[in-house]
Amino acid sequence: MKMTVQSPAKLNLFLDITGKRSDGYHLIDTIMQSVSLYDDITVTIDKDGSGISLSCSREDIPCDSSNTAYKAAEQFFAHTGLPMGGVHIKIKKRIPSGAGMAGGSTDAAGVLYCLNELTGADLSKDELAEIGERIGADVPFCVYGGTMSAGGIGTILSPLPDMPDAEIVIVMPSFRISTKEAYAKSDTLGYDEPKSMDAAASAVCSGHIGAIAGNLYNRFEEVADIAEIASIQSLMKDCGALGALMTGSGSAVYGLFDSKDRAEDCESKLREQNYHDIYIVHPVACGPVPMVHGGIIGSLLG
Repeated sequence: MKMTVQSPAKLNLFLDITGKRSDGYHLIDTIMQSVSLYDDITVTIDKDGSGISLSCSREDIPCDSSNTAYKAAEQFFAHTGLPMGGVHIKIKKRIPSGAGMAGGSTDAAGVLYCLNELTGADLSKDELAEIGERIGADVPFCVYGGTMSAGGIGTILSPLPDMPDAEIVIVMPSFRISTKEAYAKSDTLGYDEPKSMDAAASAVCSGHIGAIAGNLYNRFEEVADIAEIASIQSLMKDCGALGALMTGSGSAVYGLFDSKDRAEDCESKLREQNYHDIYIVHPVACGPVPMVHGGIIGSLLG
């Protein structure tokens, strides 16, 4: 039995760190959005086999038990108590790693989706999200996808209206930002004055891309204080971006456009600056989506 899904990347429209728990986990307020940049996840179950194996199209991605997709399979069978047999996971990567786009988390969500279907476990999304929380803080959101606000460590989710369609240009710089180091630096600055998420949430509810762009915010951007991030944002805005922001703990940067021509012009200008990992995407309204004969089955925006 085999199934393939496409699992979308996420962007943060708003992200603030509001504190740190005694167990070391950080508390955040964030608004997350799924976008049409996908990893392909294929899960094959061999009833006569045994154990979990994993392969990936990128050599720099670990294919052992440290991979979130591998962990997802472990946690799924631990939760359901179903016989595992042999499980092989194949990942075709498109989402850049170290980007702040939940590439590993969405792969885990894709595995949970496939295993739920292939085994006939018939778990609800809420149950899959519960399993996902044991794997990583972004996995529950990736199970649902779409547009959501999140609190706590990022797992207390509340759906928001679908984000209006927009041209979104994403660029991945050559450098990566360590999430662990970014949080550590944020800790030194303290959390006395958290920024309210209300205006950003209201902007999403308004359905106006200009309002959303005007309320983009990411504390990690301030913490990192990297000149190249600011330079990319400036270029995007010069090309007509309504707003530009680093996503997650970085280092990917995106710009929101209401014009395809401006977005394509921005892509060209970025390439002239020797950036290579550039994507033009749109908001999507769901998480992992099954593929049939190479096509996506599901309700998408854009």
